[in-house]
Amino acid sequence: MSTVASGMVDLSVVVPLYNETASLPTLYEHLREVLQRLGLTYEIVFVDDGSTDGSSALLLDLAAKDPTVTLVAFRRNFGKAAALSSGFRHARGQTIVTMDADLQDDPKEIPRFLDKLRDGCDLVTGWKHPRRDPFSKTFPSRVINTLVNWVAGTSLHDMNCGFKAYRREVVDALHLYGGRHRYIPLLATQIGFNVGEIAIRHHPRKFGRSKYRFSQRWPALFDLVSLLFLTRFNRKPLHLLGGLGVSAFGIGLGLCVYLSWIRLFQGEFIGHRPLLLLGVILMILGVQLFSFGLLAEMLTSFHHVDSDEHVRAIVRGGRRVEETP
Repeated sequence: MSTVASGMVDLSVVVPLYNETASLPTLYEHLREVLQRLGLTYEIVFVDDGSTDGSSALLLDLAAKDPTVTLVAFRRNFGKAAALSSGFRHARGQTIVTMDADLQDDPKEIPRFLDKLRDGCDLVTGWKHPRRDPFSKTFPSRVINTLVNWVAGTSLHDMNCGFKAYRREVVDALHLYGGRHRYIPLLATQIGFNVGEIAIRHHPRKFGRSKYRFSQRWPALFDLVSLLFLTRFNRKPLHLLGGLGVSAFGIGLGLCVYLSWIRLFQGEFIGHRPLLLLGVILMILGVQLFSFGLLAEMLTSFHHVDSDEHVRAIVRGGRRVEETP
């Protein structure tokens, strides 16, 4: 069953891509075959992130022939976060599936994602198992996933898998930019959504080459720090900065007290000891961090606006009167 030209549909498949001309015809045919068997109204949203190999021309031709195909073409390459964000804005589905365009993700897995959503999950992420990628990709991914799970208290095997399924309210609540697309399950968890995971088939790349660069992995750690700060402490910065400041000041004060005891009661000269410099620096750093935390609290209080962004539903008199995304 295909979609109508406008209005909401049951399912949107969002495919961000960059220079994937060779794989697009096969991907389109496989997607159409799977989606038609679902018995749902659907659309396929291709987001061309500034391809230079003719991908947009190929997709434009598909869109002219098939009303279920939508093409969003960027002027230049802006990155995957921008492509996903744009795809979410233009998708009209009550349920949204994202997948890569390199044929490593198997469209036949889509019904399993939808079943997992029906079981009560708001977001379902894939776990490529076994993963058909070289060691240069799998090893850094394992390291970062282990670190993320340890820091955030999650237990997902593949945080950055591009094959995911979302309820509409999840994508409406996400704000993607920079490298935040790598941590969508973490972001959704922090907002309060229920995140699930399924193991999926993963195929070796047949066409083209990976857009992955080893150097892109390490900036992901900075994105993680930024995301944790913004999701956990954006409305209570003093809890983080104040805690660090008090800890630093306490350690510095302890060192200075210890050295003062040595100087006063044991008569040792302490001016040449590195611990004295370290203690003074820690005390100054502690005062600065605490002051920054207070300033951040003042700014947060000044710009804070009460809203119902965290409200899932409102029930009055036993009757649901409002539901918000």
